[in-house]
Amino acid sequence: MKKIAILSILLMVSLLVVPGQAQEKKFGLGIILGEPTGLIAKYWTGRTTAFDIAGSWSFAGANDSFHLHADYLLHSFNLFKVEKGRLPFYYGIGVRLSLQDQTRFGIRVPVGLSYMFERTPIDIFVEFSPVMDVVPATEVKFLGFIGFRYYF
Repeated sequence: MKKIAILSILLMVSLLVVPGQAQEKKFGLGIILGEPTGLIAKYWTGRTTAFDIAGSWSFAGANDSFHLHADYLLHSFNLFKVEKGRLPFYYGIGVRLSLQDQTRFGIRVPVGLSYMFERTPIDIFVEFSPVMDVVPATEVKFLGFIGFRYYF
């Protein structure tokens, strides 16, 4: 367990200090507001692909819960044309873990729209995500939020 924690810390530090990361602006960190609300990170793996992860809290219903999700995202930059910046439509597949009275594990299908500013390393976005919990029972929920990220 100690080795896993050390390797995780080293991986996180290496993502932040690898030469060229800040200039290429591949890593973004931000906030999401909605259902759920929390922190989100995004790492671009190519021109149209990225991973995102989030840790967030849900205050809906009788049971407050903590959520973790991780998604693989594909971006389409040609769907909407804007004069300044870029406006990609994105979609993907991911997983979600909800820690509450009964731990839930599910599959996410995020769909969103992100505005990437032309001269500022910030994006703002809106996302809608149906989630199908498969553990402990099958249940479908719909989550959504707005957010922003700053890219390093």
